[in-house]
Amino acid sequence: MPQSRTLTQQRAALEQEWARWAIPHAPTPEPFPRTSSGHTMLRSEVARSWQRSLSTVDPERRAAPADDDEIATRWAHSPLHAPVTALADELHSITDDSGFTACVTDERGTILWVSGGRVLRRRAEQLNFAPGGRWDEPHMGTNAMSLALCTGQPATVFSAEHLIAALHSWVCYSAPINAPDGRRLGVIDLSTSWERSHPLALSTVRALATAIRSQLPPDLPAEQPEIRLQCLGGASLSRAGCPVRLRPRQLEILTLLALEPDGFTPQRLHSAIYGDRPVSASTLKADVSHLRHATGGEIASRRYLLTRPISCDAVDLLDALAAGDLTAALRLYRGPLLPGSDTPGIAQWRENLAVRVRTAVLESPCAAHAVQFGIRCPEDVRVHEHALALLRPGDPRRPEVTARLHAALAD
Repeated sequence: MPQSRTLTQQRAALEQEWARWAIPHAPTPEPFPRTSSGHTMLRSEVARSWQRSLSTVDPERRAAPADDDEIATRWAHSPLHAPVTALADELHSITDDSGFTACVTDERGTILWVSGGRVLRRRAEQLNFAPGGRWDEPHMGTNAMSLALCTGQPATVFSAEHLIAALHSWVCYSAPINAPDGRRLGVIDLSTSWERSHPLALSTVRALATAIRSQLPPDLPAEQPEIRLQCLGGASLSRAGCPVRLRPRQLEILTLLALEPDGFTPQRLHSAIYGDRPVSASTLKADVSHLRHATGGEIASRRYLLTRPISCDAVDLLDALAAGDLTAALRLYRGPLLPGSDTPGIAQWRENLAVRVRTAVLESPCAAHAVQFGIRCPEDVRVHEHALALLRPGDPRRPEVTARLHAALAD
């Protein structure tokens, strides 16, 4: 009874604090709220997670979004499949005897496997605590799985420490599962109703994560970059080395999300894509939904942003320029950004990238830079003049550059 009373009081205090943070139009709380006696009401890792999550997650969300793209196949090929299967009897015993439901996620927070008693699992499935449910922080806010993924440490989240109100009747315990080389492979989680909260559950989930890690092969191969977007001088998307067919509009959206990692509000992305054209919000949602499927669920929904960076030649170009590596930047700059696009946001970025590269070329004392860029921009008189100023008399490249300058002046 004392334990139950303490948990009830703890939940009531957290509910009050949650209301200050999560209810619209409530006064903005201090970063780390404190009681009148000066004690922190929220654990610091929970407060930080709430702050990160509120930009992408609606606290009134009813269930986790689905990422069910061939989830059975993904689980079958997961490096966690064999060790979890080997421990299945032990996991079933824990969940059946102790009133918990268990799950294993991949490195993105997508649930791959679940176990638990029928009644509790039915409750959990209403939240999409099931294979294919996305439980990372950008999609489901603060929970033990998302905290374990973010921090790399075991985590407990009790009742109203969850950002999403529908999770306040739960307590969850998670521990990360890492490969022998330190890569995060996923997490294992034990969850139950809040009144069954017990500190020993975290020790149990730690032990399970250790047992799974011990059965991973020491030479587990690293995964290659999964998604590659090419958008300079043309457009293409590949996933795991295989081409992905997308409509031009969807490639435009993905390019903007790659270039602006802080993301877009739905209204701002709509404006960046359609400008003043009378296009419904549902059209944008449909394109983003298709992209989410094509990229394996890497796009948050409340605020449109990539939940994990993708490999993109335009982003690599910006990184090269920031590092002062103009040779690498010119190698990447095969042409303008999505040259056939008239989308407002793309047009702005196209001009931005072109100006950055051109400015770097005109400031470079290296003749090869101006000559190479002049091939991409044959109409640019100033670039050709800069190249000729840097090329010494007798340089075999001078006649070619002179011819380009003559043609540009004639136009």
